[in-house]
Amino acid sequence: MLLGTVLVLLLLPGAGQASAHSALRSSDPADGSVVKTAPGAITLTFTESVGLLDDSFRILSPDNERLETGPARHAEGRGDTARVTLPKKLGTGTFTVAWRVVSADSHPVSGAFTFSIGKPSPTTAVLTTASTEDPATAALYKIGRYLAYGAAALLIGAALFVAVCRPPDPRPLRRLILTGWWLLTTSTLLLLLLRAPYEAGTGPAQAFDLSALGRTLTSRPGIALLARLALCAAAAVLLLLTRRRDDERPSRATVGGGTAIAVGLALTWAAAEHASAGIQVPAAITSSVLHLLAMASWLGGLASLLVLLRRDALPAAVAARFSRLATASVTVLALTGVYQSWRGLGSLDALTTTTYGRTLLAKLAAVLFLLLAGAFSRQFTVALVRAHASTTTKTDQEADETVNAEAEQRATVTSRVPQPVGGPAPAPAPEPSPTSDAPTATTPPLPLTEDAHRRALRRSVLVEVVVSVVVLMLTTVLTSTLPGRAVAEAADTEQSTGIPVASVTYIPFDLSTPDTPGAAGKVQVTLDPGRVGDNTVQAVVYGLDGGFVSIPELRLSFSLPAQDIGPLAVELTDRGGYWAGTVNLPIPGTWEMKATVRVSEIDQVSERQPVRIER
Repeated sequence: MLLGTVLVLLLLPGAGQASAHSALRSSDPADGSVVKTAPGAITLTFTESVGLLDDSFRILSPDNERLETGPARHAEGRGDTARVTLPKKLGTGTFTVAWRVVSADSHPVSGAFTFSIGKPSPTTAVLTTASTEDPATAALYKIGRYLAYGAAALLIGAALFVAVCRPPDPRPLRRLILTGWWLLTTSTLLLLLLRAPYEAGTGPAQAFDLSALGRTLTSRPGIALLARLALCAAAAVLLLLTRRRDDERPSRATVGGGTAIAVGLALTWAAAEHASAGIQVPAAITSSVLHLLAMASWLGGLASLLVLLRRDALPAAVAARFSRLATASVTVLALTGVYQSWRGLGSLDALTTTTYGRTLLAKLAAVLFLLLAGAFSRQFTVALVRAHASTTTKTDQEADETVNAEAEQRATVTSRVPQPVGGPAPAPAPEPSPTSDAPTATTPPLPLTEDAHRRALRRSVLVEVVVSVVVLMLTTVLTSTLPGRAVAEAADTEQSTGIPVASVTYIPFDLSTPDTPGAAGKVQVTLDPGRVGDNTVQAVVYGLDGGFVSIPELRLSFSLPAQDIGPLAVELTDRGGYWAGTVNLPIPGTWEMKATVRVSEIDQVSERQPVRIER
């Protein structure tokens, strides 16, 4: 059957992530910048369109007090921006901005940065880069998503198995189809209720907030979930209309209606999640729809195959038809999987240099094992078909021989009976009773070879199911991992803002005391603009609680080993909470920055960091 190829990036979330999760392109004011006067608004620009929440911005003053701001809006009607107005008379000091938006692929993304008015100042606000999501909500939402994928596979795949493979008695599969329908409807309702707290990063209790639910129903993910519920209702009507026709082959109208529902269900994923963001959106949506339908035809068909095998109600012809259906599904999955992998990774280097790529490699290793199980399943299917054909031919020959033998026996008995003259005709010889020792035309018992092939096929299919669960777990990890292409885009956009990623470094230093052993602080060094010529250097020192602290001394120097230039020392001045200075870097290339932090009269730590200087 070669069914394992279906997991060449099983399911849309693991396969279709291309530029998923929007990345912050720039901010105004910029991260770590010092502005002379208070800005009237804060504007963020992202790599793709984003959705805004009621609590998309939290602005904290130097005293860690939240500021009253206007509602978050898109700047100048552009979907890839987010803007919030600030109150007047902000004062001076360092302000912390925490933001949270929903990317075009329906996943919430968040971050934080600081800017200063006048000059930096000590602040008690804690700048965290940790994920701002509620663990319970995230876990429930993830469970709901994968229940929905599995349910769609059961509903679509089992129905397609009945229509294409034509089992003689499809009634055992009706329960499987109904199970898929109930799971899909229930999981969709769960996702609809959890959507608001999932986006906001709050607890599951917010699922019962009617105002939050109302906002969900007007968002693209909410509309997609509503459409899925409507399609589930249409599927229920179709199932009711066909419930008395389980012993008949589905009509053309039934097949047409079911096909439209299946395509619509696939679109509710493709149009609202990963395929809807990034490059080549029309092609990606088409690929994702085909990928999901092919996945469903295999997984749902596999479940149907198991049901019939357990009931010993799987004719060899049905297994052969499913093998051909699986081959077609594998072809579609391979083509769409390769395209979606390229779209998600962006380059071969991303396979080993990004978390997304390494997780994908682990998933593909599991796929190879599944391919092996699929190859065995195909062999057992072919052997089962041949054994059945051989059994049928042998049975027909034995039946013909038995009938001929009975006819010859009757003729022999009749010839030996004396024929009276003028008397009554003798009674005909009685037919052999079913319990007599005379040969009969009954079908012989099922040969052991065919039954053995059927048991082997059942075991092989069970192995495929177990391995598919492992791959599904790896797919779950991929759904929360930033794709390789998105990682590269985020790095490129950060470099284009004038503060390259390499020019911002964090230098840890020891803050251990008898009461807090192992405690550490860090120094954030920012080089602006990170290009050839004069650059402003700003260094901020964070303590154990995340607030600013003072240190006795901080030294910086730059060297360009490739050109044997340097070290160029930076004259830093302690500005009461942060250090500032300038440095002229005359040649583009990868410079080496050395920072030395002295935390006491005798204790200091040095750190080296490469810095890319553009022309």
